[in-house]
Amino acid sequence: MRHIEFERLHNFRDLGGYRTTDGRSLQWGRLYRSDSLAKLEGADWDRFLALGVRTVIDLRYPWEIAARGRVPDGDGLTYLNLSVEHRPYDQAEIDPELDPWRFLADRYAEVALDGAAELRQALEVIAADSAPLVFHCASGKDRTGLLAALVLALLGVPEEEILADFALTELATDRLRADWQATHPEQTLRWPGYGRAPAEVMRLFLADLRADYGSVHDYAIQHLGVDDELIEGLRTRLTV
Repeated sequence: MRHIEFERLHNFRDLGGYRTTDGRSLQWGRLYRSDSLAKLEGADWDRFLALGVRTVIDLRYPWEIAARGRVPDGDGLTYLNLSVEHRPYDQAEIDPELDPWRFLADRYAEVALDGAAELRQALEVIAADSAPLVFHCASGKDRTGLLAALVLALLGVPEEEILADFALTELATDRLRADWQATHPEQTLRWPGYGRAPAEVMRLFLADLRADYGSVHDYAIQHLGVDDELIEGLRTRLTV
């Protein structure tokens, strides 16, 4: 089951089961992606603990964590804040006249460029950690979607599967919008596409990455500074 149901988390899912081009598949129960784990409490916290997660990578800005909180402390739980985005923007205020999917793909390109150190460290942690791990941002859509796409691409998952994984956030859009409205009761969403994650956004981003570097693998080698040993570590840890 890819989606794991929580009361207050809306976009928690398992990255297991995807097939790679060399015939391997990602193990279930090893790597998860999510919206903000600061919302965990009560029965949700118990369900999270039952997954056996030992490492949490929080991709949000420190100021987001200060304002909204972070995953609760747990015995044996390692927490890392790796803020991959360096040029903040407010999705609620995106100009409705813009091409929204091109706009978001361009923001992803900025993260891929600016967040090299943090993305590399995240990949290093994922490759080295033998216990279940989860990474997340606020909605589990953009920063989380970018890191998930990089991991899947480096493992050799076909692009159409990567796009489909990204677009699964669409199932959570209504709840993400409701969360935003509950947190900002005095505001109105200016951008009607808030919380959306159509595959086209990731398709544009990956096409741009290929145009600039040749492939996701070459981007990781040339810009992130990872090596084939790290990529093989991802393969060993996550696939069978």
